[in-house]
Amino acid sequence: MRVDIITIFPDYFGTPAKGAGPLGVSLIGKAAARGELDFRLHDLRKWATDVHHTVDDTPFGGGPGMVMKPDVWGAALDDVLTGTGAVAAASAASAACAPLARLIVPTPSGTPFTQGHAAAYAAERRLVFACGRYEGIDSRVVADARSAMAVDEVSIGDYVLAGGEAAVCVILEAVCRLLPGVWGNEQSAADDSFGGGTGEEGDPMRGLLEGPVYTRPRSWRGREVPPVLLSGDHKAIARWRRDEALRRTAAVRPDLVSQMISGTAGGAAILDARDRTVLAEAGFPVDGESMAH
Repeated sequence: MRVDIITIFPDYFGTPAKGAGPLGVSLIGKAAARGELDFRLHDLRKWATDVHHTVDDTPFGGGPGMVMKPDVWGAALDDVLTGTGAVAAASAASAACAPLARLIVPTPSGTPFTQGHAAAYAAERRLVFACGRYEGIDSRVVADARSAMAVDEVSIGDYVLAGGEAAVCVILEAVCRLLPGVWGNEQSAADDSFGGGTGEEGDPMRGLLEGPVYTRPRSWRGREVPPVLLSGDHKAIARWRRDEALRRTAAVRPDLVSQMISGTAGGAAILDARDRTVLAEAGFPVDGESMAH
């Protein structure tokens, strides 16, 4: 996968190819060193045309802050996507390469980023990230880009950052760990919170938070590992993990349990009798009808 990042702070990401910066460490960094991930950083100011390399201006209609300029961003995207700086020529070229690239713009006003997004992005051949700053990027940039390629505006949470760089790191870690060969044990990614087993429709662990996990020593500071995990009874262990996932999800993310109950035909078709008992104990009685907590 090729990943292009356009930002006014390329140093934020270090030098991934040399194992430096947030994209150059851990298993993702090793994948980049092997050539499985191709990270390319682009300084937005390269496309500014004035002596001060200005990338922002005051907002039309008044208001605080500055807005990133559409002409600078347009030229940057044309170059990064097509290798040309001519906007007119780039339109046709961009359309030709549209299936090969997806533009992602992190913004607090975007669609909430989910594990589903991560899985979809992991299937792409090329991702391009636009890191906004100040009050954001002139809205015409995204509108224009949509005419040539797939564009997603996504938010990593209900809070505001100084810029999109940190959000890009979060999104890329979620995406890259799903790529074949990047993670040492691919089943680990499948079993994570929100992924659950295969993560496919009908999977009994789909949409649940991951339950508690344990390792050696068996006893630590007077706290014991749950006996069922030492039993060797794989069916009982699977049931315990399912119960704990249900309990944690009900306690921490009741909205996910409500979605599970109301979003499945027949009330909760994937819930067995034991599931219903656990959820009832957690305050979510399931009677076969769509319910909200």
